[in-house]
This record gives sequence, C-alpha cells and structure tokens, in this order.
Amino acid sequence: MTSNKDTKEANKNKYGNAEFFESVEKMGADFTENVSKFAEQWNGQWKNDQWNEQLANWYNSWINELPESFTQNAAKPTAFNLRKNLDDIVGGIGNAALPKIDTAKILEAQFELWQNYQKLWMNTTLGLMHWFGAESEGEDKESGLEVIKPDAEDYRFKDPEWSSNPVFSFIKQSYLLNSQWLRQMVDQTEGMDDAIRMKIEFYSRMIVDAMSPTNFALTNPTVLREMKETGGQNIIQGITNFLEDQQAGFDYMRPRHTDNSTLKVGENVASAKGSVVYQNQMMQLLQFAPTTEAVYKKPLMIVPPWINKFYILDLREDNSFIRWAVEQGYTVFVISWVNPDETYADKSFDDYVKEGIFAALDAIEKATGEKQVSAIGYCIGGTMLAAALAYMAANEDNRITAVTYFAAQVDFEKAGELLVFTDEQQISQLEPKVREQGFLDGASMAATFNSLRANDLIWNFVINNYLMGKEPPVFDLLYWNADSTRFPAQLLLDYLRNMYQHNKLSQPGGFTLLGEPVDLGKIKIPTYIQAGKEDHIAPPESVFKAVNLYGGPVKFMLAGSGHIAGVINPPSAKKYQHWTNTKKKSYTELEDWFADAKQHPGSWWEDWNKWLSKKSGDKVTARVPGKGKLKIIEAAPGNYVKVRS
Repeated sequence: MTSNKDTKEANKNKYGNAEFFESVEKMGADFTENVSKFAEQWNGQWKNDQWNEQLANWYNSWINELPESFTQNAAKPTAFNLRKNLDDIVGGIGNAALPKIDTAKILEAQFELWQNYQKLWMNTTLGLMHWFGAESEGEDKESGLEVIKPDAEDYRFKDPEWSSNPVFSFIKQSYLLNSQWLRQMVDQTEGMDDAIRMKIEFYSRMIVDAMSPTNFALTNPTVLREMKETGGQNIIQGITNFLEDQQAGFDYMRPRHTDNSTLKVGENVASAKGSVVYQNQMMQLLQFAPTTEAVYKKPLMIVPPWINKFYILDLREDNSFIRWAVEQGYTVFVISWVNPDETYADKSFDDYVKEGIFAALDAIEKATGEKQVSAIGYCIGGTMLAAALAYMAANEDNRITAVTYFAAQVDFEKAGELLVFTDEQQISQLEPKVREQGFLDGASMAATFNSLRANDLIWNFVINNYLMGKEPPVFDLLYWNADSTRFPAQLLLDYLRNMYQHNKLSQPGGFTLLGEPVDLGKIKIPTYIQAGKEDHIAPPESVFKAVNLYGGPVKFMLAGSGHIAGVINPPSAKKYQHWTNTKKKSYTELEDWFADAKQHPGSWWEDWNKWLSKKSGDKVTARVPGKGKLKIIEAAPGNYVKVRS
C-alpha cells in the first residue's frame, strides 16, 4: 500500500421550429452515445480489479456514512445550523409580508436558463464529436465553446480538464448556469425585508458552494486523476483522515486546516521573549523584553479579542507585530485572556472591562511607574476598548492618551453576513444551549466563521484532506485560527443583543457600562483606525462608520486584504497596499473617502508608527520585565494561552 507521504511526493435560435427540435433530439442521442463511449474509454484506461474494489468500498462509505454524519451534525443546535436555518428562513418569509415577485423577470430568467442549456447541450455534443474525431485523426482535443465561464478568481476550476474535457466542461457549465439562475431568482425578488434577503442570499450561496462538482470525487477530474495514479489509495487515506479528524473533535463543517503536530505555542509560535507580570481570573498580562536601549516613555497596551488567542500578533519572528513594535522602541504589554469554562457562565462585559482593561492599566503603572499609556484594540477587543474609553472619558480618567483600532466595529449597522446569525430568532435558538453549557464552544464559533468563506475554509480542505487524501499544510495562521477559545454565556448573549442586534454602542447613552450610560462622542483622544479592504468579519464600511462617532481627531487608514492579513502585514513582506487620505474633508461614506485617498505600496505599519511615535513621549531607558513593582510570574506566553478548547 502506498503511504500518504509517498502519494504526496508522486504528485438565432429557431424557437418554435420543428426542424430545430429535431436537431436537438438528434444531438441528444449523439450526446448520450458519446458519453457512453467516453465512459467506456476511461474505464478501459483504469481497468484494475483491486482499484475497482477499493473504489466501490469507498463510494459506499462516502455515500452512506459521510452525508449521514453531516446530517447529524447539522441537526445539532449550534450557531451554524444549515438545515434549521433554512427552515427558519422559509418560515420567516411566510410570516412576513409577501415579497413582490416580478413574473416577467422570473420567466425571462427561466427562458434564459433554458436557452443556455440548449446551447450547452449542442456545444457539448459537438465537442464530444470533435474529441473522438481528433483522437482518431491525431489532432488536439478541444471541448468546444463555453456558454458560461467561472470568475477569474474562482480557483475551484483551475484544472485544465474543466475546460479541455467536454464532459467535465459540461458538468462545470451546468453547475455555473444553475448557480447563476439561483442568484437571479434572489436578486429579482422585490419588496423583501433586508434581513430576510441577507439570510436567503447567504444560505443560497452555502447550498451552491456545497453542491459544486469539485466537492465530489466522481465529478472532480483532479481527484479522479489522483485515484488513477494511486490505485485509489487517496480515497482510503481520505477516509482515514476523516475518521481521525472526527475522533479529534473536527467535523465536516470544520475540517482540519493544518498539521497541528508541528507547531507548539511558546516554541515556534508565540515565542517573543517576555514575561507574565500580572494575572487574575480573567487574564494574564504579558510584558515583552526590550530589544533597544531606549524606549518611548508611554507604554503600549494591546487588547486582543477574547474569542481568539493573542498570538495572532506573534506568529513567527518575521511576521510578529509584537516583535516589530518592540523593535520600534515601545514597551509592549498584551492581555492574554483566559479560556473560560462553565464557571465563567455569568461573566459579563463589565467583568471583562474591569478585570481586563482596567486591571491591566493598574498593573502597567506598577510595572513601569507610568500613569499614561497608548492602547490598541483588535476586533471585539477594540469594541470593548472603545466602550471602556467612553466610560473613562465620562469619569475624567485620562490614563489612555492615544488609541488604535484594528478591524474593530462600534457601529454594527453594516456588520455584514454575521448579522445572519444575530437576529432575535437566532439568538433565542442559541440561548438555551449556551445557558446549559455555560459558554459557546470554540468549535461552534469556528464553524460559523468558516461558513462565511465556505469554499476557502470548508470545501477546499474537504477536497484536500478527504478526497485527495493529503495532509493539510503546516500553516501558523490556520493553526492559530483553529486554536479558538470559548465565549462565556452571559457575555455572548449581551454582546450579540447589545451590539449586533440593537447597535447600542453607536447611540449616545445607548449602552451602559459599569452602571453608567456611555457616549463615544466624549472620547477626545487621538484615534487611528485600521480597516481591511476585503474584511468579511468587520467589513470596512462598518469600521468606517466609527470615524464620525468619536469626539477627537481621527485618522482612518484602509489596508489591503482582510481581517487577518490586512493587519498582519510586516514591512519586510512587501505585500498588499494601503490607502490614506490627507484631505481636510468630512466623509460619511467609505466610497467617498476612498475616491480621495492615495494608495501606497506595502505595509501600513510604518505609517502607524509615524503617527503613534509622536504621541508616545520622549525616550527613556528600556524597561526590563520584573524590574518594577511587579515580579515575574512565569515566562511568556504564559499558561492561559496554552489551554485549548
């Protein structure tokens, strides 16, 4: 038996005219005949009793077991529940005012689909005829003209067989035509509530993505070729991978993204030198060792999201934001959140602010003697930091003198597809589970986030791991992405309702923190806002809305790429681009800001450093962890970050 490792190495339409229909009927017969001939040819090429037996065994397993497993998982009351959500969508439409159906447009779309299928049928028939004729005459084989082509960036159909082979070309085009038709049906339905439309669009795309022929072994030429070359060993290994992943806690909607055995927190990820200098039940505070003789007077406090581990900012030496910031002369402190269990069920937003941000500020003063700091908030860590700053402003607490937000939303009106999961219907379905469990598990959150980019984060790995029988790559980012944390029940429900559902933080006095209504407009300190142009978690249009909510000077910067790569983009990588706007104008919409913006190549980090360095005070002698009033508890990255869900 070939090992997986060895396998890897081996790698004018005459509508209404009887003559027309007669020709279609003839071509249909020719098509059927040629498909049979095609199948016989391929079967002859692959005639191998052992392979045929392995294929039969695999196919029965795949058809009978894997879909059953998928259905069982889909029935679970998780944040991502495809079947249940589809039922809810249909029910929601039935209970709402009926959308306006433009019959003419529907008929037009149906007729267009029918016409395109006739063209596809004819083109494929001719392509098959030429295919076998070319074979006998020694000419180059061609599949024929294509009625529809995938988008240029659609990597699913990059295998040449999808275009050159008439059968696979037919399968591809048929899928694309039906996908296009489904989108048209949704787009051309008028009078639909925006929330319902978003749900239908989202779940329609999920279904379309799931039904792609690339996701099935017998309709994917790349997989078929691998089966031929390995005698079906890829399928055997794929089944093994699937079973092993299930035993390890992964599932069909959350496949394994990377080889977890080669990476280890504290060794080859999260390895920046530093120490834990403070801890409580909510967090550990890390102070990183200086690499310069002098540092800026004001320390830098980083508040990461509590649903992810902080080391997204410290993956490798060459892309670590923490290491880079230390090299620029900042005394860097980072909050490392606890991975909560059921005992944290009642922990609230207030608790995280008080025992997280405020406790960290007190500890930093003890460690450095400095009363004032600069701060960074990433994603929901930034949302919480903004709320904390509004509270501090109301109470004349000036310990944070400049703030930076990475992909952080404070106005959730345009929060994107995550709104699909955050209406009251969805939250009410989720609440009993998290109340009973005490938290939302990391797997449910991972499945939800994966569903937003299903082709990239689900089906790509289903194909690679289970159909191709290969191991996923060693990738630090995907390792971190899989290392999720739990979400305390009370904090989760409060966050979803207050932010996503009712958008309270954007309303002056709408959100209450530590018993006091807060107003973002009272935040007068200098603010730097980063957004990712392709961010699907915190859409740039949503992040931009914060520009007009703060009361002080705001600099907005748009980075190339998305939620992670848009942030973690060191200057040395020379990747992507960023945009700034120096015009003295007020903007309410991102597109207007962008029209006046200037594009710059590469990372935005140096632009940020230029901004923050002017607000960080003079240089002082570098501070060493443990030399202040706080002693070293343990070496970075600490123990909290090592607790896996």
